[in-house]
Amino acid sequence: MKHILVGTNRKDSRSASVAKQVQEIHQSLGETYEIINLQQLPLHELPWGVYGEEIQHPQIKEAIEAINSSEGVVIICPEYNGSFPGALKYFIDYWKYPDAFEFRPFCLIGLGGRFGGLRPVEHLQQVLGYRNAHIYPQRVFIVNVWDQMDQEGRLTSQETLGLLKEQAKGFNRFIRKILL
Repeated sequence: MKHILVGTNRKDSRSASVAKQVQEIHQSLGETYEIINLQQLPLHELPWGVYGEEIQHPQIKEAIEAINSSEGVVIICPEYNGSFPGALKYFIDYWKYPDAFEFRPFCLIGLGGRFGGLRPVEHLQQVLGYRNAHIYPQRVFIVNVWDQMDQEGRLTSQETLGLLKEQAKGFNRFIRKILL
């Protein structure tokens, strides 16, 4: 199974809306991706400062096990204060090392204003790269994301949708080559 991780716990986030469209793009290519949405996880149930220990909460444990065994992970990462959301970092800190990172394919999509989430994606690349993840080089940055969405929260820019489809095709090829 492959996964799309919504990298924020903000209620009704644009990242969650984008994740649904990215999932649809992958489905149109014959690929199956399950969404893990941080907003739906009770992150407050994580034991504060107890990294590397067995997680007891079943919903969080299931999400972490999904990451640990995923064939590939797409992270939708919004920009919060010049970096990625603290909730995402907190969640990542509980992933099993090295299982969740080493040689696992990751794909990154940034959301933001003027720079389209460039800074948080670059920070996320540093974290993932430090842990020896395979980072797919074709990133997508959604500039002024709020201007690219309709009333239902769906991306409308054909250029952005084209970039996401091109990225999805390439990432799935990347995963197949790595898993050989």
